[in-house]
Amino acid sequence: MSKIYFQGTYGAYSHLASLSIDPKAEIIPCKTFDECFLKALNDENARIVIPESNRITGNIGIEYLIFKYRLNIYSEYFQKIEHNLLALQGTKITDIKDVYSHGQALSQCSKFIKENNLNEHVRADTAGSAEMISKNKKKYEAAIASSLSAKTYGLEIIAKNIENEPGNLTRFLVMGKKIFQPELDQKKYITSFLFKLKSKPAALYQSLGGFAINGVNLTKLQSYPEINSFDSFFFLCDLDGHIEDTKVQKSLKDLELHTQDFHILGVFEADPVRDKKT
Repeated sequence: MSKIYFQGTYGAYSHLASLSIDPKAEIIPCKTFDECFLKALNDENARIVIPESNRITGNIGIEYLIFKYRLNIYSEYFQKIEHNLLALQGTKITDIKDVYSHGQALSQCSKFIKENNLNEHVRADTAGSAEMISKNKKKYEAAIASSLSAKTYGLEIIAKNIENEPGNLTRFLVMGKKIFQPELDQKKYITSFLFKLKSKPAALYQSLGGFAINGVNLTKLQSYPEINSFDSFFFLCDLDGHIEDTKVQKSLKDLELHTQDFHILGVFEADPVRDKKT
């Protein structure tokens, strides 16, 4: 049986995404993202499911680990995020005074929290908050988490879909140590890579020219400082297309002329969600 590691506890959105990606896999929680990456680094047959960004609140903050470990990206998966208010069985909304969850979940449900005059408390993750509510057994406490968390920890869903914006999605990356990429055909692909520029004036401007000339669309370009540095940056980038496509190859060769570090993270099929307007 294959293994999938995720950060958090059972019932987390990462757990939910892992079940959707491969329901037959052995799904194992890790305390930290770093632990997830180390598990995959030390086991070629393991995969990790890592949240990369959220449609509403932006980046999750795992870019430095992608840069550090350089695992291969096998696929992307967009998980619909539906937040629920969870509490002990028989609790009424008027009983609740304090709500616990991950900072991003609290932010994504800020309107509901304000309307119900709840005191918010930031915790490490959503499912861990649900587990805490289950153990504390206090009717004035609630958690914001998934319906899977309610089922996992025997809690009641007091209010469903309490997020500010409908259609909220989190993008997950499926990663591992083995290098694999699909053969080029008529499907839509994403090529993901990282690079660090040579230290020279207008380096970024010059490095991106090849993509414009060859008509290659960049869907992600973000800079991040290297650890312990304020003047050295690396970039994470996604582009539309397969690395074996001639236009993509020409663009990347032009880019490499301006880099001192360049690494392909993966080539994978674009999730069909990208074509949807909702």
